[in-house]
Amino acid sequence: MRFHFALTLQALWTALCQAAMQHYPAAWGHYDVCKSQVYSDEGLTWDYMACQPEAADMTQYLKVTLDPPNITCGDPPETYCALENPYMCNNECDASTEELAHPPELMFDIEGRNPTTFWQSTSWKKYPKALLVNITLSWNKTIELTDDIVLTFESGRPEQMVLEKSLDYGRTWQPYQFYATDCLDAFTMEPKTVQDLTQHTLLDIICTEDYSRGYVWKYDKTVRFEIKDRFALFAGPRLHNMASLYGQLDTTKNLRDFFTITDLRIRLLRPATGATMVDENNLSRYFYAISDIKVQGRCKCNLHANSCVYDKEKLSCECEHNTTGPDCGRCKRDYHGRAWSAGSYLPIPKGTANICVPNNIGPVIRPNVSSLGVANRKEARVCDNELLRCQNGGVCVNNVRCNCPSAYTGLLCEKPRCESELGGCGGPDSGQPPLMPLSSLRLLLLLLLGSALLREASCWPAAL
Repeated sequence: MRFHFALTLQALWTALCQAAMQHYPAAWGHYDVCKSQVYSDEGLTWDYMACQPEAADMTQYLKVTLDPPNITCGDPPETYCALENPYMCNNECDASTEELAHPPELMFDIEGRNPTTFWQSTSWKKYPKALLVNITLSWNKTIELTDDIVLTFESGRPEQMVLEKSLDYGRTWQPYQFYATDCLDAFTMEPKTVQDLTQHTLLDIICTEDYSRGYVWKYDKTVRFEIKDRFALFAGPRLHNMASLYGQLDTTKNLRDFFTITDLRIRLLRPATGATMVDENNLSRYFYAISDIKVQGRCKCNLHANSCVYDKEKLSCECEHNTTGPDCGRCKRDYHGRAWSAGSYLPIPKGTANICVPNNIGPVIRPNVSSLGVANRKEARVCDNELLRCQNGGVCVNNVRCNCPSAYTGLLCEKPRCESELGGCGGPDSGQPPLMPLSSLRLLLLLLLGSALLREASCWPAAL
């Protein structure tokens, strides 16, 4: 009896530890499955879920454009001096020689080569006229950023720079962040860091001095636009609470658009000089050189696809849920039974698919035989096929409508009822369960079970 009791307590302790450590369901947050087959009272049917592609290195799919077009070094050949040592002038750039050329594609090649490969601009030979370069990265596709944008410079980080984004394929631009050794002097902006931002000011455009030291420092080559630090304002320092972030992205369009781009533009305004005064007798020390650009993200598919293909130099979502288009932004032909809608991250963990449904959903129209003996087409009805099954536990009633649970509404019970209520799905009166009810309930039940077992053990006779 004691042995069995010990085993029971061990199992109880293991379960308690697992409940305490598992903050979020393991499969949550990925949204990598668009549909799965499930068994219901009506037999085998489909359960549809919000889904999105995995994050990837998006630099392998971009097109890079430089302005002015002839800003890359090497035509004519030129010799450069090191910024930290004006007498070390043994770096040559020659576009006609592969070993000495520094074309733009070297910003995106495999890192770790020796010697390091990099793109390089012409030198500041027209000083005091500004050395201005625009580097535009275009995807011809809407992209959602998932990690920091990181630029690695080989020439010293620029003293003035702006990172810009476009949401309309380069027609208009908005600043993402300003960078300078002196923000007040360069952009008349107070210097700030991402740590100064809050949930309420996350969308503010700031100028930072953290990445603009003019002198070359061995370990200070990178310039960042901090995506994850901004995510952490909602998801916590280690991004453990992604449920909160996804909830905010789902309900706040401006926040979602902030991390969405079609193009990025790097505006280099002033190179590193390493001193308060520019050495006009040795202008070959001043130039831009970038060895690596990192952009992590995923195709935006409006939560209607879990994969994105690159074909004929173009990215496109492989749409599910009867949607179509590069971003799955419309319903397929003959699937306009209700207006198209993006998928939703809510409710956690599977979200809401908001599938497109066939036209003419409604009561059946009895076939009539015409004078030609041809029967009119029978219109689609609820529960007639896998695409019209009631979702989220809804029950089909006479092939006409779905009887939905109290927390859901819509033709196929596909919409959380709280979406139309005051406070949305995050409010206390939303009707949706809190993010962690199951774990908390399990923990409470296990504690009660343990207490009962201990009381029982204390009542056993000593002879046992």
